[in-house]
Amino acid sequence: MEKLISDFLRFINLNQGEENRTKVLENVKSNISFSGSNLWILACAIVVASVGLNVNSTAVIIGAMLISPLMGPIVGAGFGLGIYDFNLLKKSLKNLLVATLVGLIVSTIYFYISPFKDTQPELLSRTSPNIYDIIIAFAGGLVGAIAITRVEKGNPIPGVAIATALMPPLCTAGYGLAVGSYVFFFGAIYLYTINCVFICIATFFIVKFLKYPIKKQLTETDQTKVKYIITTLITVLLLPSIYFAYQLFEEKKYQHAVDIFLENEFSSKGIAILYKKTKFNQNPKKLELGFLTKKFNDKEIKVLNQKLKSYEIENTQLLIMQDTTDLKSDILNEIKYNKSVLSEKDVTILNLKKQIADNRYNNKALLAEIKILFPSIDNIAIANHSFNEETDSLKVIPVLIYSSKSKLETTSEKKLKMWLQERLAKKEIQIYSQNNEAVTKK
Repeated sequence: MEKLISDFLRFINLNQGEENRTKVLENVKSNISFSGSNLWILACAIVVASVGLNVNSTAVIIGAMLISPLMGPIVGAGFGLGIYDFNLLKKSLKNLLVATLVGLIVSTIYFYISPFKDTQPELLSRTSPNIYDIIIAFAGGLVGAIAITRVEKGNPIPGVAIATALMPPLCTAGYGLAVGSYVFFFGAIYLYTINCVFICIATFFIVKFLKYPIKKQLTETDQTKVKYIITTLITVLLLPSIYFAYQLFEEKKYQHAVDIFLENEFSSKGIAILYKKTKFNQNPKKLELGFLTKKFNDKEIKVLNQKLKSYEIENTQLLIMQDTTDLKSDILNEIKYNKSVLSEKDVTILNLKKQIADNRYNNKALLAEIKILFPSIDNIAIANHSFNEETDSLKVIPVLIYSSKSKLETTSEKKLKMWLQERLAKKEIQIYSQNNEAVTKK
């Protein structure tokens, strides 16, 4: 057992493959300065990242993260804190502040002069940090610190630069300043702060774990102060992110319940949903729906609202958009909000789908219902028929052809017509037997 434990400890030993510590510290110190070439590289990386966010290009954003030198002063701060080299810590924080200001200035100028100020998904994703961003930053910081202390640096450092994503939130904050959106600015700066602090703290833990020699011996009181500062930083950043993560979980849970409700109550019944919008942050929450052809009366809408609770969709009001003008306006507003472009082709396709839906009947379902009322009917076929009658105007009338063992009686024919008029919500219907004899005239 002792041998197994010994082998396991040797297996996970971080001291294997470790670079000379003096050389590691020299490399760390050389990468914290932002002057000359480093400053130019940072400014160019900021521009590249801003363009990537502006045009919603993930590849361009990744490229900017790879060339960005922002990791240098953050890792330097972690080393400075870990070995109690407060000169290194101050220098690192000073350079990080300079880099942050340069990033904000360059990105703000870019987005201010850019003719395209649409809020792309890549920008939106950097404004709502949560606990998962902390986990990513801390884990990425551990990997980065371990890689820096190795003789063979390998591939982790570029991966850490991509995973921890320092550049995009900084540029998003610049976008917020450029367009005057403080929600964007503070959300992105919070994410940027999370990444910086937890990469720094992860580096601090690795330095302590590897037992790097301390620069200055601190008294027990001073060491306690350092621990309090770290604990306070972690707490201040952790608590809001936990709340945001909880909100994200609740929203995902709510959306899942809404999807089940829509599937069971509409999609599975062949009712096509044209428009859907949920307003999760309102009180009460709102679920807005628009349908391709289906119309609901007040009683049906009330029943659907009551059904929401059975799907655990609490404190929600179901609103069904049935006015064509209002529905069209809401769809266009939603498209504008999401900064999407609806082309003429898309409009044509949408209109064609509506026409197809208007002219399509579920013969199988109708036959099953008709056979309950009229058992002698074997089969039916129903479709819309368009024709001109004595005028130039076009009339569209549903025509039903049925086959049966015996011809329906006059009373039954009238009942069938009345039932169809109510069932299909049509004022005028023609019914024919299979031998083309007109059973019911218009």
